[in-house]
Amino acid sequence: MLYAQVHLVLPAWIHDAVDPLTICADDEAKVALAIELSRLNVAHGSGGPFGAALFDEGSGRLLGIGVNRVLPQSCSVAHAEMMAFMTAQARTQKVRLNEDGAKIVLATSSQPCCMCYGASFWAGIDTLLIGARSEDVMALTSFDEGPLAADWIGELNRRGIAVRRDILRERAREVLAEYGRQDHPRY
Repeated sequence: MLYAQVHLVLPAWIHDAVDPLTICADDEAKVALAIELSRLNVAHGSGGPFGAALFDEGSGRLLGIGVNRVLPQSCSVAHAEMMAFMTAQARTQKVRLNEDGAKIVLATSSQPCCMCYGASFWAGIDTLLIGARSEDVMALTSFDEGPLAADWIGELNRRGIAVRRDILRERAREVLAEYGRQDHPRY
């Protein structure tokens, strides 16, 4: 039988861990939330060591969150950023989150992989905040982040997306290292 629908869910602990009315005033607070999501995902054994959150830049209001759910959902696209895009899009009922002129911030515990990088263009983000770098991910875990253009930051900038990285990098690296010390299937 071919399935006619896809159902992706975040883990149940999300409801206790994140207040949907959260406001994060600065970049560090936004990335700290993404890193805490990644840490909790590892602690609960509910997916890989990645967290992401989307915010309205002007108010700092939380729009959507995501954690890596690839293995629990048997879905290669269930990355933290993709889940955050989908939860924000469902909440706002907008395909392009910035279509009405709002400025949207994506905060990630780690640099987006090649898939999430591409999806960022179409999801409508204006600023990308990054904790750990892709080289941290690949050095500390078994994840392959895929190919990115040599000037991936420049390409985002040319498309109007500002990039700030190494925000709380060491804290994000600690989560990756903890996950890397555990026994996980390679993919």
